Amino acid sequence: MTPAAATARQYGRLAAPDVAAELGAGSVLCLPIGSVEQHGPHLPLNTDTVIAEQFTTRLVERYGDHHDLWALPAIPYGLSLEHIWSPGTVSLRVASFMSLLDAVVGGYVRSTPARTLLIVNGHGGNRGVLEAALYELQDRYALAACVIHPSSLSAFRNEGELPEIHAGHRETSLMLALAPEDVRLDRFPVDFSADGGRRREIDRRVLDRGATWPWNSGDSAIAACGVIGGDPRAASPDVGHAIVESALDSAAGVLTQLLPHRPQRPAFVRSSHGPHPC
Repeated sequence: MTPAAATARQYGRLAAPDVAAELGAGSVLCLPIGSVEQHGPHLPLNTDTVIAEQFTTRLVERYGDHHDLWALPAIPYGLSLEHIWSPGTVSLRVASFMSLLDAVVGGYVRSTPARTLLIVNGHGGNRGVLEAALYELQDRYALAACVIHPSSLSAFRNEGELPEIHAGHRETSLMLALAPEDVRLDRFPVDFSADGGRRREIDRRVLDRGATWPWNSGDSAIAACGVIGGDPRAASPDVGHAIVESALDSAAGVLTQLLPHRPQRPAFVRSSHGPHPC
């Protein structure tokens, strides 16, 4: 990726008068959402935000000119209550998350003509509230909207003895591909083990669709060092790149489904301040 490609179609780099000139009713706003939470001893607190931002950049690079995509500045906080046992984790509450999301999306509706929203979610803990939020945002702002989850969107699978829930082989591979300088695998204790014996409890507490439990990643019955998944020390950037490329390929179908549903009404809601003086 060239430096020019990496910064093209970045909403935050526009000057104010450029917004009306560059964005139209058919523009698609791509909003990355992440989290600030523990990711084991080896990954940074902003892992989910890095993944969401980096994927959004690549999405816009690949499809931006064809579909008029624009990368928005990321929301770096999410719902991380399953990780609040750990130093460093900062979690919103459900009400504060919904309020923040509504304020941000409402701001874009007020200040741009775009009425199509693609949320790129980097944190699994945001999934449930985002599903509900889509209905409210669509109804309140007459948006065409959907959420994509890059790792889940990818058809590339590397499941081992343990499902990949948090900071394991899969997520570490993504970070080795996207931000290798932030991965510190030497920080694991010598007795660390991704014990396959935890599989039953992970299935019961985290993955069971018939019952929902308030699990946490500090529970030794399902996690080790805050990791729920395959051994991160076996991760590789090749796997990470394969996940990203597969997800980007799959995103083409999402865009095809999303774009025909764009609202057909003109809807650039000017603020009370009027047009930009320049």
